[in-house]
Amino acid sequence: METYYRDTWVEIQLDAIKHNIQSLNDYLPDKTGIYAVVKANGYGHGDIQVAKTALASGAQALAVSLLDEALKLRKAGISAPILVLGWVRPCDAPLAAAHNIMLTFFQEEWLQQVKQYKFKERLTLHMKWDTGMGRIGVRTIEEMDALLTELDDPRLHLQGVFTHFASADECNLAHYTKQVERFHVLLQAFCRRWKYPVELHTGNSAASMRFPEQMHHKVRFGIGMYGLPPSDVVKDLQLIQLQPAFSLHSKLIHVKKVEKGESISYGATYTTEENEWIGTVPLGYADGWMRKLQGIDVLINGKRMPIVGRICMDQLMVKLDQFYPIGTKVTFIGKQGDDIIKVEEIARYADTINYEITCMISYRVPRVYVENDAVVQVDHVTSY
Repeated sequence: METYYRDTWVEIQLDAIKHNIQSLNDYLPDKTGIYAVVKANGYGHGDIQVAKTALASGAQALAVSLLDEALKLRKAGISAPILVLGWVRPCDAPLAAAHNIMLTFFQEEWLQQVKQYKFKERLTLHMKWDTGMGRIGVRTIEEMDALLTELDDPRLHLQGVFTHFASADECNLAHYTKQVERFHVLLQAFCRRWKYPVELHTGNSAASMRFPEQMHHKVRFGIGMYGLPPSDVVKDLQLIQLQPAFSLHSKLIHVKKVEKGESISYGATYTTEENEWIGTVPLGYADGWMRKLQGIDVLINGKRMPIVGRICMDQLMVKLDQFYPIGTKVTFIGKQGDDIIKVEEIARYADTINYEITCMISYRVPRVYVENDAVVQVDHVTSY
């Protein structure tokens, strides 16, 4: 097994991924399957490892954002269906077809350009409808009809149709309801025109958990698969007991006693008010622990202690309550003793969402994969 050479690491509990997939599977109607969304390196958890665990736990297919992400999964030997949710250049469509990777489309000119390229393999497509997200997708019946007309090439296979909800995780469901209505207007027109069966998928994590009876052939399980609630609204409903998979740890590499009136780190933004124990930790903003997190607590010896002074590129300092030996574990996200720092706590402090926190922890931080309380794999900077 590979090793790493720094005392900072992320632990990913694969058993939690398995639990979350199986819990949603049990919760959904029998007719509805799961796309495991592993874009952005599995929301910072690791795409290959999460994908393999999700597929082994009941997911039928994978979804990513980029063709590059899909090709990485294929290179890793994953043969399951993969859908690219984002826009792919027409010139790269033959490459997707060669690797049996499904692409999203929503532009007439895109189809026209794809048909000009020479390729023998079938290109499997999913049509995106914009029912209120305002990002990408077909918005009118006329646009949809134009796309269906262009599907006159035997190499092009329309397998699915989908949309994405902008506010399924919020308390006010007016916009969600409006999107559902728009989807069904488009669907009625689509069914009058297209006589072949297609796969429908509308649900993200929030919609899947809140409205399982409204889901179609598949749902796209993203943030929930990692054990993180899509929002406080969804968390408070307690529909599924999710298990967080992500924790972040480091160790003290230097401990010193600093006299009263001394400054700590760049800009001298923190000055000791008394003689204080200060610990240095090898984690910084190049690892994704942004400078805005100055002042937030970490866990040492099961107790909360604050980050003091500006966070540096590779290191930060913590005000300790006493002397601790070098090598003492520091937990930034996760449980230590009787206390826990959740991703949501970090997100609130940084004025963002839990999605961004796990995604921003950079490739420099090794990912250690744990299953049945044993380390089963390590990914680090030399293996990315």
